[in-house]
Amino acid sequence: MEQNTTSPSYFAHESAIIDRGCQIGSNTKIWHFTHIMPDCKIGEACNLGQNVVVSPRVVLGRNVKVQNNVSIYTGVICEDDVFLGPSMVFTNVINPRSAVNRKDQYLKTIVKKGASIGANATIICGNNIGRYALVGAGAVVTKEVLDFALLVGNPAKQIGWVSEFGHRLNFNEEGKAICPESQEEYLLINGKVSKIDE
Repeated sequence: MEQNTTSPSYFAHESAIIDRGCQIGSNTKIWHFTHIMPDCKIGEACNLGQNVVVSPRVVLGRNVKVQNNVSIYTGVICEDDVFLGPSMVFTNVINPRSAVNRKDQYLKTIVKKGASIGANATIICGNNIGRYALVGAGAVVTKEVLDFALLVGNPAKQIGWVSEFGHRLNFNEEGKAICPESQEEYLLINGKVSKIDE
């Protein structure tokens, strides 16, 4: 184990621990008491808050924001522009037992580009989070999450759709909606949302 404070390309607080074999992108910031375990890949311009644990071989894309007290377990991949809220939780084994070693049964969870997961939410492993989806605070995700979906509750249920800017989308009879902030247009067809210019 080696302890880093700064490098030419990224910042790590003096209390952070960064293990061997990690790749950390430029302009990334790693804050107090955070532990980056071996062979992780962390992209450019990420921000890892206080008391974060990143388990071995985790992959974080560019501009991933990890708030305080989050543990990102082996098997998790976060694509670019993902937001992980304070104290949200990933899992990586469906049926953990202290006396049974199941490290070879870790399930992969992919959090796709632009998705946000709210404070204290829990993601049961093996359920991918779609692009620009928004998982509400305290939600417990037990199923795949569609692109642009808005989920809340325990177990999490989809209650609507959001834009890339995180605003609720209200679709008209033609299945079209406009984001109030970006003015970008979205289309709802057969239970799936896409941006019209995609």
